[in-house]
Amino acid sequence: MSSETRPLSLNVPEPGCRPGDTPDFSEFEIPKAGSVARPEVGVDPDDIRDMAFSIVRVLNKEGEAVGDWAGLLTPDELREGLRHMLTLRTFDARMLNAQRQGKTSFYMQHLGEEAVSCAFGRALEPGDMNFPTYRQAGLLIARDYPLVTMMNQIYSNAEDPLHGRQMPIMYSSREHGFFSISGNLGTQFVQSVGWAMASAISGDTKIAAGWIGDGSTAESDFHAAMVFASTYDAPVVLNIVNNQWAISTFQGIARGGVGTFAARGHGFGIASIRVDGNDYLAVHAVAKWAAERARSGHGPTLIEHVTYRAGGHSTSDDPAAYRSQNEAAAWPMGDPVDRLKRHLIRIGEWTDERHTQAEAEILDMVMTAQKKAEAIGTLATGKHPSPRDMFEGVYETMPPHLVRQRQEAGY
Repeated sequence: MSSETRPLSLNVPEPGCRPGDTPDFSEFEIPKAGSVARPEVGVDPDDIRDMAFSIVRVLNKEGEAVGDWAGLLTPDELREGLRHMLTLRTFDARMLNAQRQGKTSFYMQHLGEEAVSCAFGRALEPGDMNFPTYRQAGLLIARDYPLVTMMNQIYSNAEDPLHGRQMPIMYSSREHGFFSISGNLGTQFVQSVGWAMASAISGDTKIAAGWIGDGSTAESDFHAAMVFASTYDAPVVLNIVNNQWAISTFQGIARGGVGTFAARGHGFGIASIRVDGNDYLAVHAVAKWAAERARSGHGPTLIEHVTYRAGGHSTSDDPAAYRSQNEAAAWPMGDPVDRLKRHLIRIGEWTDERHTQAEAEILDMVMTAQKKAEAIGTLATGKHPSPRDMFEGVYETMPPHLVRQRQEAGY
């Protein structure tokens, strides 16, 4: 080896803060609320390339809604959105405790990310289909999916609509536009594009929405979905929820050398936007724009929701092992529930007293649903699905070898 030749080396990205460090988001650029213009729905993706490097924001620090993306929701719709987020947060807290009590084996909460799914869910039309990950339960809550049914699935009891054949929190409801969750993250991104293509081929009017986390964008399924969406102008909205952390790996590992996740859409010629994922009004406005774009025949949109996972990845995770315990509190884009609450108070459509009352009402509603679900059964007690169910629901006509196995098992 030549004396002038240096050994090769690799760059291993590191987060700015580790356990014991003081959180520092000083280099995180947050554009002024209202500063990003709202383009025409049919805009050429090349004309909005800068939107992949900025962030669409509606709510400013004073709780005012400003800019081109504001004004799409009535006070009643905003109050409904606040209740959806409060319901999801309360549901999370109750189910997290239930897991700690041994009533279910596993749970994943949405703390800090409630606006992403709750606001997006109100932007779609009945019949549209979401292909979600495990952190978009707000899509169901925003479409009035019964809480008792959600809990039955978590408890895997006799009334679990999936008969205990899915992990807890992996819901499925065709009627509510919620495709069965896949534990192998990334697969649903390709599926959403295929469903959207099928809708277009059949001459339907329904669109699809795909969901993926920042960590899973490093998988090949992400790129395959982008190729097909771009090539065929599929009527699909592709969402990346950048909550800063995968299981225990910070988002820089998956992002690679590109400046933002949204910028990845440029290589495929897809319209790409970043939005403040903790701003209910901004998420809804961008989702509505992208949905209209897909439905009008202008092709796919890639949305990066910039948010923060305030809780652990799951009940199997301890985030204190890889990030500062104060990092969530230091996140500069605030709490989505508090921001919408302050906006409603600012415009005279809400008060602290009404908020306290709403929290109490929602807690009572969730606890009532929990009592009903637990009366049927939990992981440890009560009625469970029949083992017979493991043989059902796969084939239209059950093949002889499964009929024989079911009979041998006594069912």
